[in-house]
Order: sequence, then structure tokens, then C-alpha cells
Amino acid sequence: MKKNLMMTAAMALSMGLGSMAQAEELRLSHQWSTSDIRHQVAQMVADGVAAADVDLDIKIFGSSSLFKAREQYRPLSRGLLDMTVLPLSYAGGQQPAFNLTLMPGLVRNHDHAARLSASPFMKELEARMADDDVMVLVHGYLAGGFVGADGCITSPDDVEGLQIRAAGKAFEQMLAGAGASITSMSSSEIYSAMQTGILNAANTSSSSFVSYRIYEQAACYTPAGDVALWFMYQPLLMNKSTFEGLNEDQQDALLAAAAEAQAFYLEEAKLEDAASEQVFRDAGVEIARMSPEDFEAWRALAQETSYKAFVEDLPDGQALLDMALAVE
Repeated sequence: MKKNLMMTAAMALSMGLGSMAQAEELRLSHQWSTSDIRHQVAQMVADGVAAADVDLDIKIFGSSSLFKAREQYRPLSRGLLDMTVLPLSYAGGQQPAFNLTLMPGLVRNHDHAARLSASPFMKELEARMADDDVMVLVHGYLAGGFVGADGCITSPDDVEGLQIRAAGKAFEQMLAGAGASITSMSSSEIYSAMQTGILNAANTSSSSFVSYRIYEQAACYTPAGDVALWFMYQPLLMNKSTFEGLNEDQQDALLAAAAEAQAFYLEEAKLEDAASEQVFRDAGVEIARMSPEDFEAWRALAQETSYKAFVEDLPDGQALLDMALAVE
């Protein structure tokens, strides 16, 4: 009897260890703090998968603790990393088509961004990601605006002669075309550059304007509203082979959690813009609005500068650009 009980216990322990061995852990990397919306999106997916109880865990490595911000796409595509939340334009060196995901005037507002994410244009980008063994789990765009140290910026005429920091090469090309002088730097350096007079204007995301307290150096803020010039695609990506290697229950749990996170991402992105406007207003900064006419003037300038440069750099660049511009 004692021997049988010992055998039964050993079998149970063996089965338990076997089931533990089947549980998989995925590593998710990103560059932001735990308070950032992009971390919250990642955490929603991790929590949703954990709640599904499908022997799958997602461990999040934030604040560039696993990979540097711009060095995540390549290890993801090689299977050295399972998941990442990443501005896709960071991978524009590997896939020049991805530079269209940070292009001035391509997106009007957040609802337009959502339509773009569900469009044939995005399907084409996803096909190129698949060639790199990468897939999208959560689509998402974040918006941004302008600050001026001495006046408001709504139209191309407003930046002539200014020393400005722009977010991304395509924006630098467009602003230079409007007569601005470009000073390249990270968004974390904008505050001191405006404080010392190196910059008298800047362009970046709503969240960066607030987190770096740029309102303390600005006279006027043009936030993202009904129309905005600056939108950046920042999806949650996954290694495609890793996803396909999961069982059906695990895949279903991931996709269900991702769908909830995507809806959250869209609504929170809108709230982030409104919250940034209130922070600047409370600081006594003047608030300016970009009109639809201003937006079209910027887009016309982008056609002659940023869009032209993109098309010249990529054999099928015009076809891709047309696909994006076709989304109403």
C-alpha cells in the first residue's frame, strides 16, 4: 500500500512538472516607463493572456532594459525577441516603406488613423513585416503638435525663419521647405534648447510635450485636434513564427487580449491629446488651432518635399503613397 501511494505521488509530481514545462514565457520589450500609454497597452495584453489561463506568460521589459529603443525590430525579426511596442519608422532602415508611418499630413485625426490601420495600405505594410517574420497584434497611432517660444504655428508661413526641432526626417524635410532652420535633437533636449534660445519652436508628440514640461518654455501650443499634422504609428508587434508555434488556445487568448488593447489604445490616444492641451492651458500658454485649410497647405508642401523624397528613394514608393492617400 505504502509503495503504491509513493508511486502515485511520484506520478502526480511528474505530471505536475510536465505541465509546468509546457508553460511558455514570452519576452516583450519597449522603451517607455510604466506610466506610458504604450506600456499600458502591453500590460493589458499580458494581463488578458494571464487571465485566460492558457499556460502562457508575457514578461515585460520596459525603459529599454532589454534592447535599446531603435534596436528592437531586428532581434524581433530573428526570433531573439518575442514582442515589442515600437514606432515602426524606427525600422525604416530595414524596410524603407515603413517611413510612411511617420509622414506629415498622411493622417488627419485619430479616427482617420484607425481607418488607415484597417486599410489595404496597412495590409501591404503587414505583408512586408511578414517577410521579416513579424506580425501586428495591436495597431495604434499617437499624435503630436507644435510649440512656439514667441508665437503660434498653424500654417507653413508661421515657421519661416524659425529654428525648429522636428520629429522625424520627413518632418525636417517639410519644415525646411517652409523656410525653417532645422536643429536635430531628442525630445528630451527640447526644454533646455528652448530655454537657452537654441530653439524657438518644436514639433513632437503630445505625451512628450507634457512629460518634458515644454509648457514652461512655450508661448503658444498647437495641439492635435480635429486635424493634426504629426501622427506616428506605434504598434505592438510579435515574431510571427513564435505566434504560429503557440497552440490554438494561446493564439486565441493573445488575439482576444490584443483586440481589447487596441480599442483602449485608440480612446486613450484621443484623451492624451486633450489632456496635454489642458496642461498647457493651465500653465497660461496660448492655444492655437490648425484649420482644415492649414492642414491642406502643409500637405501641399509635403507633396513637394517629404513625399517627393520618399518616392525617389523607393521603387514602388508612389504606389504605396497613393494607397495611403486613398484612405478617406
